[in-house]
Amino acid sequence: MFCIECGNELSLMYAKGEGLVPFCKNCGEFRFPQFATAVSMVVFNRAKDKILLAKHVGQEDFILFAGYVKKGETAEKAVTREFKEETGLNTVKSKFMSSRYHEPKNVLMLNFLMIAEDGEPKLDADEISEVRWFTPEEALSNIKKDSTAEAFLKNAVTEIKKFN
Repeated sequence: MFCIECGNELSLMYAKGEGLVPFCKNCGEFRFPQFATAVSMVVFNRAKDKILLAKHVGQEDFILFAGYVKKGETAEKAVTREFKEETGLNTVKSKFMSSRYHEPKNVLMLNFLMIAEDGEPKLDADEISEVRWFTPEEALSNIKKDSTAEAFLKNAVTEIKKFN
């Protein structure tokens, strides 16, 4: 790890109330880790009996819709923007569910349960190669196993009954 200000190597130092935190001896400052923030969406139809999953270009597995939060944007705005960009469909309503750090991409994932408007998705062919509606049981059997997406999906399938 290196300092974002001066480039010197960081060492771990005890910070009161924080534990071990990267510290720059040159700057005399603690440098808390930085990571990107993204949203993911478990997308249900209005009847709440189907879940829309996507395959990204060049990938084999079905996953949830997701995208990065832009600077100055709220997570709630990112959910509607990303889904619209990838499918052409509008969000009817959404609800924050949970978060999880996704180490492979150094990103904090904020998961939302959302209801999409009815209609035929118009895919962003540069990003998405396929979308398909699944029953909740089918979605659970088709999502990438042992993934962040699978953890979020399991939670959403349980919670959808409470979502009004």
